[in-house]
Amino acid sequence: MGSEHAAVVYNPVKIPLDRVRRAVEAGERHRGWDASRWYETSAEDSGRQAAADALAAGPAVVIVAGGDGTVRAVAEILQGTGIPVAVVPAGTGNLLARNLGLPLNDIDGAVAVAFGDADRLIDIAAADLEDEEGNRSRHVFAVMAGIGLDAAMAVNTSALAKKHLGWLAYIPPIARSIVANRLFHLRYRVDDGRVGSARAHTVIVGNCGTLTGNMLLIPDAVVDDGLLDVVMLRPKGRFGWAGIGTRLTVQGIAHRSRFGRHMLKLAPDIRALAYAQGRRFTVRFEAPHAIELDGDDFGTVIRARITVLPSALRVKIDGGHA
Repeated sequence: MGSEHAAVVYNPVKIPLDRVRRAVEAGERHRGWDASRWYETSAEDSGRQAAADALAAGPAVVIVAGGDGTVRAVAEILQGTGIPVAVVPAGTGNLLARNLGLPLNDIDGAVAVAFGDADRLIDIAAADLEDEEGNRSRHVFAVMAGIGLDAAMAVNTSALAKKHLGWLAYIPPIARSIVANRLFHLRYRVDDGRVGSARAHTVIVGNCGTLTGNMLLIPDAVVDDGLLDVVMLRPKGRFGWAGIGTRLTVQGIAHRSRFGRHMLKLAPDIRALAYAQGRRFTVRFEAPHAIELDGDDFGTVIRARITVLPSALRVKIDGGHA
């Protein structure tokens, strides 16, 4: 072909660059493409500028070598363009890659998917945020937005700990949050439904359902169904947390088989987990709360409106996972 090229947006802190470069060079030779163009992310924008520079050169595919935060930043720029994004996972969560069935801990395999022919349109979500001073901002995410425990994990867990301990690094902030068990009051609305009022420890708005360790948080979440799934964690004390932990573990195991998924639908709901589904979720808090999007801290908000953007991002997938 000779006229097409791949763009590689990479986080230099998180990836073994030489290994990624060798795999990409093999892929471009196999396809007969021109040399790939490389764009390093910076701490200031997590990859938005690198993605914009890559997009300007008209690539056939944008390969994102980094964690969920880097993927999120690139998705913000690539949404709606039709240019496919390929994920080479590097980081702690890699939740989008997990939910798409992409190779994990396998750079050659992930890069091979990037140069393959299979792709899929998935939903992403736009988060319109307002802080207590009335400042507004808009961001997109591909996996989950979290307020409460989820945001505390993103804010309180050091990058060094995540690098060396992986998912285990999140245990201290989780433990501190569970012991404190502080609930906050919120008013919320799903689509054009009635305004609801609740007290919750954590609110998560998800496009994907599976966490690290195959814990299934949101059983009904599908990346291309045009819907967002909301879950509120409302435990009463440590027994409530024990019930949540047990349910998430069971959901993760049961979801692996058709029989298990059927039994899961018959299982009674538990009061500590409240689910809702819709195209738009609006929430207001009495006091400012930290919010995270795909693992990145976005400060504190008093109000948020999260809207699904159906089929907005084209992603490369493993040919065996349609």
